[in-house]
Amino acid sequence: MKYRLILFFAGLFCAAATDAQVTRDTIPRTFTKIDSTLKIGKVGYRVTCRNKNAQFNDLTVRPVGFDGSAREIAFPLRGRVLKAQIDDLNSDGNPDLVLFIMSDTGGVFGTVYAFLSVDNKSITGCVLPDAMMDGKINTGYKGHDQFILMEGNLLQKFPIYKPGDDKDNPTGGTRVVLYQLTRGGDNSGPDNGPTYKFNLIRTYDTH
Repeated sequence: MKYRLILFFAGLFCAAATDAQVTRDTIPRTFTKIDSTLKIGKVGYRVTCRNKNAQFNDLTVRPVGFDGSAREIAFPLRGRVLKAQIDDLNSDGNPDLVLFIMSDTGGVFGTVYAFLSVDNKSITGCVLPDAMMDGKINTGYKGHDQFILMEGNLLQKFPIYKPGDDKDNPTGGTRVVLYQLTRGGDNSGPDNGPTYKFNLIRTYDTH
């Protein structure tokens, strides 16, 4: 029942953009510096990224309100941060950070990085699998990704290209992919914490 409701709203989300072509005007071209603090209650994250170069940016995620031993995460990011949101992805009552990343110069191909609180004592992370590498969903895929969070689940939406389609006029409809965060093995993540991954739960095409 939960997934039916999620996919129902996802259908409404798609219907609103059914007639829209993929044009240069719909592709994000400008990225401003990110320096944001997102919290649920007193606990959250501060995210900083210059967003200056699509090939390389220093990304820093600092825990806010965590246990004093919690460490920040900093690494070179290939891509630029389009948006940051906070949610409880694993339903453990602790805030998790979600970053929507555009990974190429043109801002066409997107991915998602998630940073999850481990009892507000440390942070562990996971990355959305590359749609281009997934045989279940990559037919007709050429980017132009959009993402939304819905009841702790992640929805990915992109236009479907048929052979011969112009890059600005895909004619195959829209594909929606539903992902759910699942827990992997314990004691295998940072600070001996748990690991997580995005699992593809359902996918459907609209025309």
